[in-house]
Amino acid sequence: MTSLTSAKLCFLPYCLVIFLYVSSPNWVAFPSATSTSHTEAKALLKWKASLFPNQALNNLSWYDPPTHNINATNSSSTNPKLRTSPCTWTGVSCNAAGGVSKLNLSTCGIQGTLHEFSFLSFPNLECLDLSLNKLFDAIPPQISNLSKLHCLDLSFNQLSGRIPPEISILRNLIHLYLYDNKLSSLIPKEIGNLKSLVDRDLSNNSVSGLIPPDIGNLINLNTLYLASNQLSGLIPKEIGNLKSLVDRDLSNNSVSGLIPPDIGNLINLNTLYLASNQLSGLIPKEIGNLKSLVDRDLSNNSVSGLIPPDIGNLINLNTLYLASNQLSGLIPKEIGNLKSLVDRDLSNNSVSGLIPPDIGNLINLNTLYLASNQLSGLIPKEIGNLKSLVDRDLSNNSVSGLIPPDIGNLINLNTLYLASNQLSGLIPKEIGNLKSLVDRDLSNNSVSGLIPPDIGNLINLNTLYLASNQLSGLIPKEIGNLKSLVDRDLSNNSVSGLIPPDIGNLINLNTLYLDSNQLSGLIPKKIGNLKSLQDLDLSYNNLSGLIPPEIGNATQIHALDLSSNHLVGLIPKEFGKLSSLVKLMLNGNQLSVLYIIGIRIIE
Repeated sequence: MTSLTSAKLCFLPYCLVIFLYVSSPNWVAFPSATSTSHTEAKALLKWKASLFPNQALNNLSWYDPPTHNINATNSSSTNPKLRTSPCTWTGVSCNAAGGVSKLNLSTCGIQGTLHEFSFLSFPNLECLDLSLNKLFDAIPPQISNLSKLHCLDLSFNQLSGRIPPEISILRNLIHLYLYDNKLSSLIPKEIGNLKSLVDRDLSNNSVSGLIPPDIGNLINLNTLYLASNQLSGLIPKEIGNLKSLVDRDLSNNSVSGLIPPDIGNLINLNTLYLASNQLSGLIPKEIGNLKSLVDRDLSNNSVSGLIPPDIGNLINLNTLYLASNQLSGLIPKEIGNLKSLVDRDLSNNSVSGLIPPDIGNLINLNTLYLASNQLSGLIPKEIGNLKSLVDRDLSNNSVSGLIPPDIGNLINLNTLYLASNQLSGLIPKEIGNLKSLVDRDLSNNSVSGLIPPDIGNLINLNTLYLASNQLSGLIPKEIGNLKSLVDRDLSNNSVSGLIPPDIGNLINLNTLYLDSNQLSGLIPKKIGNLKSLQDLDLSYNNLSGLIPPEIGNATQIHALDLSSNHLVGLIPKEFGKLSSLVKLMLNGNQLSVLYIIGIRIIE
């Protein structure tokens, strides 16, 4: 009993010692972590010393650990255990044990290489973000020593050379961002070992060669961005294994061959960008399985054949870009099922036949580009249902018949391009309802009759192209309301009567082409108010009388063509103020020869 009591009493001093030791504010719970922190601090300082010195580097609050002084007081300013830890340094985060777990130096302006970065010194690093800096040269293969790494972001630097195959050893990697660098060579096939990878962005580099089939092993991948590289060859069918894939961008490469039908397995896909490649063959009908698809861009390829009706299954589709391919045949009526569609571009193909009336179901449509195809028949009146439409381009087709009055319902329309078709009949007065209209091109058709005065309601109009039609009658004075107008072309018609003086209100006008009509009477003096005018062409009309000297006030004119009229008298001396004049055509009139500032102007 005595011995037991003695043992207890003897044990008490040890307990007291342990208590004091644990209570000490400088005690470190993990002695090994202290050693690791010191190693990490030295490694960071060594790397910092290798970087190019600049103000950005000076802003990094990383300090050399002080030499331990046994005579110094035990204060926080001199204790090496406190000062050695990098956990309070700029961009450094640590785990509970005091080891560096995250290094975020994004946008710090650092310049240099990774050659002196001791990857082996950071066994606990989970996230390395060095994006938006000026790092250059190769990614060292020693990066594979970061065995716990979840996130690697080296984007927006100037790193070059190959992607090291050793990166495949980082089996815990979830996010891999290498975009906007100067990386080249092949995508290593070993990349297929990163089975935890969720996000991969390698866009905007110079990576070349084939997309390795091993990419099909990345079964957890959500995003795959390979855009703007020099990739070539086929899209591997193994891409169909990536059933978790949500976003895929392979645009701006040289990938060729068919779109693999296996793409139809990607049932979670939201975005599919394959634009600006060398893809050919048919659009696979399996594309209709992608019912989660929101954005699809297949423009600027050599895809041919029909647009598959299965495309009508993509009921969540917002954007559909198929422009600049070799598609042919009819626009499928099933396109009318895409009621979420906002932007549609089918321009520069060989699509033929009628515009299906079902297009009127696309009530959320903002842009409709069907230009440069072989479409024919009437513009369906159902087009008037598209009240959200902002931009419409139907130019360079063979569409015929009347412009439907229902077009006046499109009150949000900014651009209306109907040029180079076979449209006929009158311009509907309902066009005056389009008060948001900025650009209108109806040139190269067979539209006839009067220009409706309602056109004066289009107060936001910048461009008005009505050239090469069969328009007749007077130019309405209401044209003077279009004070935002910059370019106006009414050439090659049969418009007659006077040029309305109200044209002088168009103070922003740069170009005015009224040539090859049947205009008569005097050139209005108010044309001199057009101080922004650069090109004025009134040739091949029946204008008579004197040239008004006020034209000399339009001092920005580069080209002035008054040829082939019935103008008489002297050339006004005020022409001498036209210092920007490059082209002056006055032939085919009855004007007198005159020298103006040394330039001979010939009748």
